[in-house]
Amino acid sequence: MAIDLKGRPIVITGASSGIGEATALQCAAAGMPVVVAARRADRLDALVDRITSGGGRALSARVDVTDPAACRDVIARAEEAFGPVHAVYANAGYGYERAFHESSDEQVRAIFETNFWGSLNIIRPALERMIPRRGGHVLLCSSCLSKIGVPYMSAYSATKAAQDHFARGMRHELADLGIHVSTVHPVLTATELFDEVARRSGGRRLYSHGRGLLVQSPVRVARATVRCLRKPRGEVWTSLPTRLALAAATAFPGLADAVMRRWGIPRAARANANPTAEERLSNHDGLAGS
Repeated sequence: MAIDLKGRPIVITGASSGIGEATALQCAAAGMPVVVAARRADRLDALVDRITSGGGRALSARVDVTDPAACRDVIARAEEAFGPVHAVYANAGYGYERAFHESSDEQVRAIFETNFWGSLNIIRPALERMIPRRGGHVLLCSSCLSKIGVPYMSAYSATKAAQDHFARGMRHELADLGIHVSTVHPVLTATELFDEVARRSGGRRLYSHGRGLLVQSPVRVARATVRCLRKPRGEVWTSLPTRLALAAATAFPGLADAVMRRWGIPRAARANANPTAEERLSNHDGLAGS
């Protein structure tokens, strides 16, 4: 039986653009009061205006997900405004393209702080309220790359794999408490993420992002997420061929490595496999603000 989402509040992080923004709009259209959280207050306020002008209920919350206290405050504000939170969607995250040996420890730790720990920071206070009520839904925006390590995006892939594995464990830990846990696994999606990837990667793009037949819209991912909220399931995918290909890659890692070596490593990366000392310094400086 499908869950009637009308009147059931949801908190969404990373909601100022892309998948988070699209999901907020789709959830509001389904009748859910929406708390949109991110760092860009102006974008959040515009989104709230868009939702409320269409007859929905929404609240903005400026937050840095690496701050546990701030995340706890978001959940408290959500319940004060709209009542018990039904769902929390840990969607905030970023990526960069850089070989591990060219990345600093600070850069690797920083991406884990946002993508992985930022997810747990918003989920934990929500669970503290859901568990006594014995009901709720936790969602994490992982990635298709959670199933395979991609060269020059190993740190990003690892954060998404960590989300995936934690969610799988929590799915069983919380099942008897009436709480659903789901991961969303987008393929290439046309969002600002790719501009941010380029900014954090010293301005260069090793992969061609945001274009082509394989690119999906944020709305497609958002609609699939709302379907999962109505009829909970463990994983949300919007590309069956990608899902099957990654399943095969897991079953046959040697073959996957051969394919990756032949077609998966971009030409730009091969051309920059041995950057000069000056290029290394420039690239490092470009990443320092991540």
